[in-house]
Amino acid sequence: MAKYLLLAFIVVPFLDLYLLVGIGRHLGVLPTLALVVGMGLVGASLARREGLRVVRRWQEAMAQGRPPEEGILSGALVLLGGLLLVLPGVITDAVGLILLIPAVRRGIAARLRRSLERGMRNGSVRVTTVGWGGGQGPGTSPREAPPASRLPGEVDAEFTEEKPQG
Repeated sequence: MAKYLLLAFIVVPFLDLYLLVGIGRHLGVLPTLALVVGMGLVGASLARREGLRVVRRWQEAMAQGRPPEEGILSGALVLLGGLLLVLPGVITDAVGLILLIPAVRRGIAARLRRSLERGMRNGSVRVTTVGWGGGQGPGTSPREAPPASRLPGEVDAEFTEEKPQG
């Protein structure tokens, strides 16, 4: 995992900077800035359109009582693609554009899903859920908490401070 973070946060930005400087030398400063800003604007527009399309498909499927064909992973990939397109850089723009192509995105989502399922089966991926409901306050639940290990003679207690009237 550390090597992927190193790649994402150190190597890719340096490569992007190297490419931008090279493009700047070839085209000039203003055309290069226009290219970066233009790709950011086009990327934001494409990401918005694709994101709305995914949400619309989810809503249509749910209204018809069937599960959405494009799952959460596909929506997350649209979000990642849009984020990469807004970031300045040639490599990030290329990867962002690729993630916004529906056929490519479905393939990547299917591969990620298989990888996650395999990881969950062999125990290398853990899924944690958070309960949201039913109890008296936010995040509380009417279910009892799992029994904690206690020392002999140890008890659970709740205290409430009452202020004297007057």
